[in-house]
Amino acid sequence: MLILFIAFSQYLKSFQFRKLPVLERFALLISVTVIWAYAHLLTASGAYKHRPDLTQANCRTDRANLISTAPWIKIPYPLQWGAPTFDAGHAFGMMAAVLVSLIESTGAYKAASRLASATPPPAHVLSRGIGWQGIGILLSGLFGTLTGSAVSVENVGLLGSTRVGSRRVIQISAGFMIFFSMLASVGLSFLQFTNMNSMRNLFITGVAFFLGLSVPEYFREYTAKALHGPAHTSAVWFNDFLNTIFFSSPTVALIVAIFLDNTLDYKESAIDRGMPWWVKFRAFKGDSRNEEFYTLPFNLNRFFPPS
Repeated sequence: MLILFIAFSQYLKSFQFRKLPVLERFALLISVTVIWAYAHLLTASGAYKHRPDLTQANCRTDRANLISTAPWIKIPYPLQWGAPTFDAGHAFGMMAAVLVSLIESTGAYKAASRLASATPPPAHVLSRGIGWQGIGILLSGLFGTLTGSAVSVENVGLLGSTRVGSRRVIQISAGFMIFFSMLASVGLSFLQFTNMNSMRNLFITGVAFFLGLSVPEYFREYTAKALHGPAHTSAVWFNDFLNTIFFSSPTVALIVAIFLDNTLDYKESAIDRGMPWWVKFRAFKGDSRNEEFYTLPFNLNRFFPPS
């Protein structure tokens, strides 16, 4: 129902309130509110009284008790869940997680710039964003809360679930369907700057997509059945590192695409690979719009100078 509402809202783009495209811009929030009200109406009317327990747990709005038990005001403080611990083996696993995060965040930043009609962010802007993302995750760990870049899935799921808890998985899945559909489309749109009539480029794109989807799926299914990843040696740090990397579809696809693009011979010009199009966005000097989009306010650029 959530997905249908969001899809239906795309046909009502002309509906505006004070020249603001309400349904188009706030489709997800409005749909969550409507579905919550509908679920609460069914709960109050007794529609789920004689239903199986699983159905009631997923559909009723009075089973989670999150609203009644949550404190009105809660101030987080550092190390509220205890002092941090360190394990060398886990550190290698976290290194792999950081690598995966770097790749996925880079793709997300480029997609966000395209959705915002901005130029692709230069390298130093990407580094700046990923650096602040790391600081946000560090604060998240210290406070035991969702801070900075970590404010995403759980907050949206908590605030937007049909029963604020019981149907969180359904709500997150529906939201992810819209989010990742748009993200994939934006990623595909970058291929317009390459020559997609080239069999070489078609081969690289197809193989990267196929392996990017199939390899992580194999790792997930293997782990679900064997309760450990395909990399299962006596070196736990090696297992964590390898399994974490190959669990990420964007990471696998990027590794395959980079390897093929830099090793396969190409008879075409560099234009067919799309390289000249990216060059002008690598620094502020290449395109004047870069400075307009990515210069920090309050003269903060002196602390984060462009390369």
